[in-house]
Amino acid sequence: MLFVKNVNREFLDSMLGFAVGAMIFVVVEELIPESQSIQENIDLVTIAAVSGFSVMMMLDVALG
Repeated sequence: MLFVKNVNREFLDSMLGFAVGAMIFVVVEELIPESQSIQENIDLVTIAAVSGFSVMMMLDVALG
């Protein structure tokens, strides 16, 4: 925070939560259905999405 000396921690947490929610909404509503629009790629796309999510969760737990 370059220009702010005292940051309200609750406000910052709320804004970060809102940003995460917006990104999840974009992924679920736009990217996943668009990636599965071609029928021959559905299995590959589903496996890649689940694998990416699994790796992300393992790293989150491991690096805490």
